[in-house]
Amino acid sequence: MTNTNQTSIRSFNFFSARKAAAIATAALTSVLLAACGGGGDTALDATGKSATASDSAAPESTAKAATSTSIFYGANGRNTNGGAYDATSVATQLAQLKDIGATIYRNDVYNLASAKVVAKMAQTMAASGVTVYPVILLGTGFNSEQDAYNAAYTLGQQVASTYKYKYYEVGNELEAQALNGNVDGTSWTHYKNQPFVVARGVIRGLIAGVKSRDNAAKIVVNGTWLHYAFFQMLMDGSQPDGTRGHPTVNWDITAWHWYSDQKDMTHACGGTGCYDMLGVLHSFGKPVWLSEFGVRPNYGSDQAIANYMVGNTMMAQFQSVASKYNLQSIQAFELYDDNEGNFGLMKSDGQTTKPAYWSYKNFVATHPM
Repeated sequence: MTNTNQTSIRSFNFFSARKAAAIATAALTSVLLAACGGGGDTALDATGKSATASDSAAPESTAKAATSTSIFYGANGRNTNGGAYDATSVATQLAQLKDIGATIYRNDVYNLASAKVVAKMAQTMAASGVTVYPVILLGTGFNSEQDAYNAAYTLGQQVASTYKYKYYEVGNELEAQALNGNVDGTSWTHYKNQPFVVARGVIRGLIAGVKSRDNAAKIVVNGTWLHYAFFQMLMDGSQPDGTRGHPTVNWDITAWHWYSDQKDMTHACGGTGCYDMLGVLHSFGKPVWLSEFGVRPNYGSDQAIANYMVGNTMMAQFQSVASKYNLQSIQAFELYDDNEGNFGLMKSDGQTTKPAYWSYKNFVATHPM
């Protein structure tokens, strides 16, 4: 079985032109601003002023959930990316999330401006029991691990200075950018060395930058398909050239992305064999999240997509094995159709529900966690 369409679920190249430009600007600015190793940087807070480690300007995620403290059921949003998200008020998005029973809401941030938007939304939603957290996007277009670290450190500082989130997800499927061709990603030999070390620099820098402003932060890393060897190398300080003794990376939650074309997550078959990916992730010794799960728009009719989403290889399976694998959260991709494709529970007007909306809502109501 070939894995050509498995190596990256949501390609980093799918950004809008506005977002791509913003990321490029942020990366360049970060490289210029970041100190070597990242240890002496200052960041900007929500007002744009210089922030120090002792500043208390960033509001904290301390609001108690109105009904349940569970974050098992969640969704993805793409606020600051245009389309329905930017056209739909935070209050309306909050009402829709609460209607379907979603209590955690993942959103992209990629520069200070986007971080401020998501921070304001997080503060509003926290008061009603919905936890918003950022996935911090930065690519691997750097010449060295140190350059990547420096840029990422500044961006991590900026995000953590706007709001003290409980969770920060660092990077998006960076391991896929280090693959050495059409491979499963189950061995260190499946990765190119230079892209790997640059990706490691991004992840290390984002974590260090966030922690410099919010030491209590819970760090989430993510991958997809069978690409688990990347994370084994991060943990043990090895890399694809076979050498060891390099910087190790520690995180709090291992997140994964899973879509309908990948089929059964507990029996996922690639060129090197079949794997229980939930079991592999559980073996890392950390809580497991699915920070993206969804059904490809080309799977079939809207009703067929809705049926698959709640079926025995997706939500029904995830819910039934949650305790076995310490699976703590599953987050549907995504709330609205947008320029990523028609993945949404709702159409791109931000108002019209699709069959998947009602299937998700009914499943959550009948399978409390």
